[in-house]
Amino acid sequence: MIKASVNLQELRRKIYSKAKTEKHWKFWGLYCHISKKEVLEEAYRIAKANEGAPGIDGKSFEDIEAEGVDGFLEGIRQELLNRTYRPMSNRRVEIPKENGKTRILGIPTVKDRVVQGALKLILESIFEADFRGCSYGYRPRRHAHQAIDRVTRGILQGLTRVVDVDLSGYFDNIRHHLLLEQVGRRVQDAEIMHLLRLILKANGTKGVPQGGVISPLLSNLYLNGVDEMMERAREVTRRKGYYNLDYIRSADDMVILVHGHPSEEWLFKTVQRRLKEELDKLQVQMNLEKTREVNLKNSGCFSFLGFDIRLNRNRKGNTYVSKTPRMKKRKEIGRKVRAVLKFHHDKPLEEVIQAVNAVVRGWVNYFKIGNSSSTFDKVKHFIEKKVRRFVMKRKGWKGFGWKRWSREEIYGKWGLYNDYQIRYLSPKAAPSR
Repeated sequence: MIKASVNLQELRRKIYSKAKTEKHWKFWGLYCHISKKEVLEEAYRIAKANEGAPGIDGKSFEDIEAEGVDGFLEGIRQELLNRTYRPMSNRRVEIPKENGKTRILGIPTVKDRVVQGALKLILESIFEADFRGCSYGYRPRRHAHQAIDRVTRGILQGLTRVVDVDLSGYFDNIRHHLLLEQVGRRVQDAEIMHLLRLILKANGTKGVPQGGVISPLLSNLYLNGVDEMMERAREVTRRKGYYNLDYIRSADDMVILVHGHPSEEWLFKTVQRRLKEELDKLQVQMNLEKTREVNLKNSGCFSFLGFDIRLNRNRKGNTYVSKTPRMKKRKEIGRKVRAVLKFHHDKPLEEVIQAVNAVVRGWVNYFKIGNSSSTFDKVKHFIEKKVRRFVMKRKGWKGFGWKRWSREEIYGKWGLYNDYQIRYLSPKAAPSR
């Protein structure tokens, strides 16, 4: 992977260091960096690496490269320098959900992705210095496995009372004026604020679009005050070197863990009340129907980042934290494999297998840190059957070809993905902030 230029890396490092050491410093003179050629080039490189469909203008990366990337970026640069840049509305795409509802994805134009990416490259350096250690989603050097590991460690330390928090339409209901106030606490640059306001208002009077390049950063910033409050509560309620409370958030997916001793019942209730108070300040609503209180010692179970999490006992009677893929995630991999096979119905077998492997590999790599052996066996068998049936139908034959092709041939000669080994998480902890 091509890295950002040394000058951009150094600029981001200096901004981060300043923000980290001077918590009340307000940054100014940032706008000139947004329109720098190297910043726009890096923003374009990142946008292209993430691929994505064209926006409302219908212009793809292929179209831009056919016309010339240098001219395209220079055009953006001149618009930013002349203050004539105006973002377009996102192209709205409805993504079906399992409950029959849809999630709206907003796809910006490539030009708007580049501008948002340039803005993010600069602002991220400031706000990463302020983000808390309990936040894992959409952040550099942080990932879901670290969040799952922190939840596991908390439960093993006795934090067995859980509040599984569900927020109602979080991304769609972020209030622009409150978000801009939070940015303004660290950024004293009228042109940056004007550009950010243009980006937000281009897609409505509230909310940040899921699919926007800068949306993940802004959504984390909006909840940073909640993170700060919960981390203070964690420290204040610490006794004799032990934590009685923990809070882990990944984007809008959050859980609160409280010690299971009956004496901490007050803490279990108080922390929920304080969370609601902080969310109310942001006009963020908890979905009370889906927000659940769970006692893991009473065979309770909760879901977090695609896993069902519960306390179990092994054959020796020892307690362990069980993490299994949620049923909807098992169904999801089936739908994706079927879609891949349908899309590649007339492609060579080698290409079909590569496409299936890409989907399965990503799914397995995510869930391999859990107690997923049983699920993996079922998924492996399901995928093998689908591939066998796919090949048989193409040849005009019936059945699955169990006698026609051995498993050695399917996984060896054809190369169907076969690495379903569980690998428990043991990397470095996420860097503290």
